[in-house]
Amino acid sequence: MSEPTPHRPPAERAEQASRTADAPLTTGAVARRLGVSPTTLRSWDRRYGIGPAVRGEGRHRRWSPRDIEVLERMCRLTSSGVPPAEAARAARSGTGVPGPATSAAEVPARERESPRSRAAGALPLGDVRQECRGLARAAVRLDAPAVEELLAAAVEQHGVVAAWHEVMMPTLHAVGRKWASSGDRYVEVEHLLSWHVSTVLRRRTPVAPRTAAGPVVLACVPGEQHALPLEALNAALGELGLPTRMFGAAVPGEALTTAVRRLGPSAVFLWAQGRSTANLPLARHVAATHWGVKGARRRPVVVVGGPGWSGAAREMPWPAALKDAVELLSAAATGP
Repeated sequence: MSEPTPHRPPAERAEQASRTADAPLTTGAVARRLGVSPTTLRSWDRRYGIGPAVRGEGRHRRWSPRDIEVLERMCRLTSSGVPPAEAARAARSGTGVPGPATSAAEVPARERESPRSRAAGALPLGDVRQECRGLARAAVRLDAPAVEELLAAAVEQHGVVAAWHEVMMPTLHAVGRKWASSGDRYVEVEHLLSWHVSTVLRRRTPVAPRTAAGPVVLACVPGEQHALPLEALNAALGELGLPTRMFGAAVPGEALTTAVRRLGPSAVFLWAQGRSTANLPLARHVAATHWGVKGARRRPVVVVGGPGWSGAAREMPWPAALKDAVELLSAAATGP
C-alpha cells in the first residue's frame, strides 16, 4: 500500500491551482478545450495572426490564458456568421465586436479567402444567409452548444418555415455535398447537425388543442427513415396552432390506416424521400378510408411530399416545398 499523500494547506493548494491555470497549453490541448481542430488553430495563426504571443523552442505553439481568450472571442464571432478575417480583427482588438466592413484592397493578402485557400473543413455553401455560415462553422467544429443556439435563434427570429428554407436546409445540403465529395468524411458533422435540427424543431412544437375538423396526420411511408422534413412540417403547423399527430419514420401501412380510422383526421401527409419507398397504392387506400356514421361519413385529404413521389403522384396534391405543404394542410384543417 502506498503512503498517504501529505496534507497541504489551502493557501498552497490555491497557489498550485493558479500556476496550473496559468501554464501555457499546447495547440492540441487548446483545440480540445474549444472544440476546434488543431488545423483550424494553425490556419487562424498563419492567415489572421490569431496565435500565441510567445512560442516555445522549435517554434512550437504554447497558448497562454490571454491567447485563449482571443481564440474564444474568435470562435464566438465565427459561430455567429462573422467572416473569419473580420472576426480576427475584432478578436484581436479585445472588443469582440466586428468593425465596419473592410474593402478587399485593405485586407492583407494572407487574409483574402479564395476557393483554393479555404480551410479544409469549409462547406460549399454558396450565396446564403450569414447565419448559415456561422452554423456551418459550428457544425464542422462539432460545437454542439453553438449549433443548437444558432438554430434556436434562427427559428425565433424568422419562424419555422423561413428558418427551414433559408438556414437549416442550405446548411444540411452543404454537409451532404461535402460528405459525398470527400469519401464518407464529415458523416459525424451531418449526424450532429441533423440531431440538433430535430431537437430545436421538437422544442418549438406546442401541443395544439383539438378541433372539430380533426388533426393532421404526419407519417413516413413504410421503409422510409428520413423523417426530418416531417418534423419541420410538424413544427410549422404547431406554430400556427393546428393540431397534428406525428408518427415519424417507416410507419407500417396497416398501422397508418388504423390510426386514420381512429382519429378521423382532416388531412394525411405522407413523406417519401426515395422512389423505392413511395407507395401510391397505400396513398390511394388512405384517401379512400372512411369513418363516421352512415350518411355523414368522411375521408381525409391526402397530401404527399418528398422527391420519392416524382412521377407517381399526379392524382393528389404534391407540394414542392415546406411553405406550400403548410398552406395546403392549413386549408384542409380549417376548411368547412
